[in-house]
Amino acid sequence: MAIRLVSGCINCQNLKENNVCKVHETKVEAKYTCDSFDMVVAAKEAVSCGTCARFNTSKCAHPQKASSEMLCSSWAPEAQA
Repeated sequence: MAIRLVSGCINCQNLKENNVCKVHETKVEAKYTCDSFDMVVAAKEAVSCGTCARFNTSKCAHPQKASSEMLCSSWAPEAQA
């Protein structure tokens, strides 16, 4: 199975911590997908400004519009300590 760009891994149920795919057991990027793509039903809540590492920082792409429940294509996962 080839990994390709579309319907990103960030929305896939097979994505584990540290961006590792549990099907392919390899590190992937959020924008990748494959034939095993399995959409996370509640993905929209996981990628809101409120869960974005850039929210309320100088790195936010839309600081004048961002709010905790807004969805954005510039979303970045929060760092895990």
